[in-house]
Amino acid sequence: MKFTREVKTGILALCAIALLIFGYSFLKGKNLLNDDRTFYAIYDNVEGLIPSSPVTINGLVVGKVISISFADTNGKLLVKFNVNNKFAFSKNSLAKVYGGGLIGGKSLAIEPIYEQGLEAKDQDTLPGKVEAGLLELVNEQLTPLQLKLESAIKDADTLLTSVNEILSVDNKNNLNSIFNDLSVTVRNFKGASGALNNILSGNEGKLNKTLSNLDEMSTNLNQFSDSLSKVNIGKLVNDLDGVLANFEKISKDLEVGNGTAGKLLKDDKLYGNLEKASKELELLLQDLRLNPTRYVNVSVFGKKNKPYVKPTDSIN
Repeated sequence: MKFTREVKTGILALCAIALLIFGYSFLKGKNLLNDDRTFYAIYDNVEGLIPSSPVTINGLVVGKVISISFADTNGKLLVKFNVNNKFAFSKNSLAKVYGGGLIGGKSLAIEPIYEQGLEAKDQDTLPGKVEAGLLELVNEQLTPLQLKLESAIKDADTLLTSVNEILSVDNKNNLNSIFNDLSVTVRNFKGASGALNNILSGNEGKLNKTLSNLDEMSTNLNQFSDSLSKVNIGKLVNDLDGVLANFEKISKDLEVGNGTAGKLLKDDKLYGNLEKASKELELLLQDLRLNPTRYVNVSVFGKKNKPYVKPTDSIN
């Protein structure tokens, strides 16, 4: 059977149109020869995710992103993607946007959840989730550092301004004077240190002897401390209690008039007799001093005694 030129031209045109449709669909990420499942997910922001971005399950590429469009007037984004794998997962599985490095873009990963009776079907909408990428994490970490750096730069600028205000001509002269005085002080201190070294070197023997004496004194104190530690404190306290008890007994005896000392303190008659005897003894000693011949009269040749003459300075 012969085909006319017009028929051949029509057949070639149809084949070209079919190839064009197939190629266009393939470039959009949809293979017309495969029985793919199409899913949707809604996000607030999918920056970095583009059509034809890979779709993975547990790291295995199972499809591509078909399109990204606005879902409503609030700016939410609807991502359409296909899965060309018969792998079953629940419609509650997460469609997570992840990645976003310095070179590569973002990808879409399905985090499968296995629930019998809730398997995801074609045209289902999966819950969306966006995971921060490398740039977002870097920005998140660098933002506080940037704020601190800006604050530090402001503080440094304020400090430099204050320093410039402080370092006026008069203050510079004052600082130079302070540094000069400090230099003089350091020189004096150096001289004093040298003199102290000379004193220490000249009296090294005496210092050693002094330290030896201190060491010996410390040893003696330690021995004395050891001796004190060996003293029977209990016996010493008991003896002291006995002495205090005896002293208390003597004090009570004196107070009530027991014994000679007590009677002397309490007996008025005894006190009067003692006072009278003391006075008479005083008179006797005075008379003996004024009239010794009355008591001692020695005559070698038998001379007669002189008559008694009353003293003129008698006390009675």
